[in-house]
Amino acid sequence: MFPFVAILFLIVPLVEIYLLIQVGQVIGAGWTILAVVATAVIGVWLLRLQGLSTLMRARQKLDSNELPAQEMLEGVGLIIAGALLLTPGFCTDAIGFLLLFPPTRQWLTGRLAARMIVTGPVGGRPPGTRDQDVIDGVKYRRED
Repeated sequence: MFPFVAILFLIVPLVEIYLLIQVGQVIGAGWTILAVVATAVIGVWLLRLQGLSTLMRARQKLDSNELPAQEMLEGVGLIIAGALLLTPGFCTDAIGFLLLFPPTRQWLTGRLAARMIVTGPVGGRPPGTRDQDVIDGVKYRRED
């Protein structure tokens, strides 16, 4: 995993610098800087809208006693999208905008969720307890 991350941290900035130079030669340095700033501003605005939408869906699921697992994963995707959009460059902006696009984000988080393994007690009883250790609240009665 470490070699992959190290190569990624080396290749991504080189690709971004190359693209910025190429675009700057075609449209000029000023327009290139304006484009980078504009994508960051538009990206942050869209990130805010998508974040609020995801938060509202998570809140609705919590209100109906459901686990908002998909929404939590989408929130992580939105955090990554925000980081990519604030990083100067066109390649990272393209990936960030893809993560902001709800169908792409939901597809990606759905694939990620399918690969996750959730373990834990089923039925709400803590592990290691026996049936006689559990007292049902309806049948409980205090006698002095």
